[in-house]
Amino acid sequence: MICPLTLCAIFISVIAVATFLSIVRAIKGPTGADRLVALDVMTNITIVLLALLGYYFQRFIYLDVALVYGILSFVGVIAAARYLEGGL
Repeated sequence: MICPLTLCAIFISVIAVATFLSIVRAIKGPTGADRLVALDVMTNITIVLLALLGYYFQRFIYLDVALVYGILSFVGVIAAARYLEGGL
């Protein structure tokens, strides 16, 4: 079942706006923690985009890639947060 063109256009426009706002926060973020959160949001947007692509193309390997990317992103954000805190 492939999503209609208008629904896909809505999804892509919402993803584009969220990505733009995350990039703005990553550039303007006054602290390192704000930039880290913006980077985490961008990785979550990428995970959602991979899941949508997997659904659209009926290729479930994209879901596996999204899962692995999410796990690696989580570990990376935890490591960066510990570094910013001074724990590493």
